[in-house]
Parts: sequence; C-alpha cells; structure tokens
Amino acid sequence: MKIQERTGAGAGRSAAPAQPSVGDRLPTPPRERKPALAALAVLLILVGALGVTMLVLQVGNRVEVVKVTKEIQAGEAVTKDNVTSVMVAADDSINYVKWSQLETLKTLKAKTTIYPDTVVMGQMFAKKADLPAGKAAVGLALKEGTYPADIKAGDVVAAYRVGSTGSSANNSDDNTGSGGTSAAGGALVDDARVSSVAADDDATVSTGNLSLTLLVDQADAAALASAAAANEVAIVHVPGN
Repeated sequence: MKIQERTGAGAGRSAAPAQPSVGDRLPTPPRERKPALAALAVLLILVGALGVTMLVLQVGNRVEVVKVTKEIQAGEAVTKDNVTSVMVAADDSINYVKWSQLETLKTLKAKTTIYPDTVVMGQMFAKKADLPAGKAAVGLALKEGTYPADIKAGDVVAAYRVGSTGSSANNSDDNTGSGGTSAAGGALVDDARVSSVAADDDATVSTGNLSLTLLVDQADAAALASAAAANEVAIVHVPGN
C-alpha cells in the first residue's frame, strides 16, 4: 500500500508543465532599413567637408593692399605717411589697389575725401581730381625761410602776408585782399591744406625755393594769389592734420 501511494504522488509531480530553458529568446522583428536617410546623412557630411575646405582655401588666398591711415582730402595724393598695408581675402570682383602699386598710386589724386581705415580701391583716384565745392587751388613760389622745412602734401597751414611796412603804407589796397584780409603781418588764410609740394632745385645747386599748391576757400583765393605774385607770403603749420 505504501508503494502505491509514493507512485501516485510521483505521478502527480511529473504532470506539471516544464519551464523554458534560460538560453531561449523570443524572435525579434527585422529592422526596417531607410536608405533615403542614410544617403542624406552622407550628403550633409560631404557638403560640410566641402565648406570647410573652401574656407581654408580662402583664408590662405590673401593679398596685400593699401589702407588709409590719415584722412586724404579731395585733390590730395597718397604719401608714405597716410597709408599702410593690410592683408585681405582675394576677390576679383573688388578693385583693390595692391601694395605693390603704391608708387603708381602716389601720382594720382583723390576724387573725394577718403577717411582713415578705408581700404583703397582704384575708382577713388584719378590723374586729375575735381576741386571740392567752394574751394580753389592757389600756387605759391616761396623762398627759403618762408615755409616750414618739413612741409608736405596734406599738411594744414596758414598763409600770412609778409610785405614791407613801407609798401603797405603806400598801397593799402594791395595789402587787403578782396575779401577784406588784413595788412602786412595779418593772416591771408587761416586754414588751408597743402595739395602738392615741389622743390625748385637746380641740378647741382639747391636754391631753397619751394612751389606749393594750396586748397583754400574761394573767398580767400584772390587775396592769396595777389600776395603770392608780390612774393609777400609766408606759410606756417597750424593744428588740423
């Protein structure tokens, strides 16, 4: 009897369902491939790489050009004191004046006022610039001692009458310009800009004479020209450069 009871109990245990082994896995659905997105990603990578390459090439392709450091008035020329060189990205669509062309640029005149930090372009200059509105160009032939030794184009100066007192007394009209400027010792022009400077030197002997062209207000031009014809003008530097 006891043997049968054990057999019945064992039969009851063997009837329980078996558990799956640990190593078994449920099947997973296959991943959906998206070739369009993959192609787009590759294209974006290529475009980015191309952009970086072009940027690097442009940074390396630079040219040395002329930049203004001091204001250049209309009718004035470039000098070594009012320009410097600067590197910029090369661009064939922009008419840069290269630093190697500086000597040629010095022979030209500014068409209009050019302000500091301006990169010079060819269209800013011409062989002969028009005078600014309301201005006149007056030529002076000065003897040594009647002008500063370091005078140069672009300087701001004043022009004084230096005629003798005797001639002033004999002909006061000659010593007062059409604009009512003062007699000997008075200022003919308070604020003029030197347009050009040329030394009247002989090939072997320096005479010390100097030829200047001043840009002055039209109202002062007649008096200054009259005094210049009589060799009664002296030039001095004034603030304003």
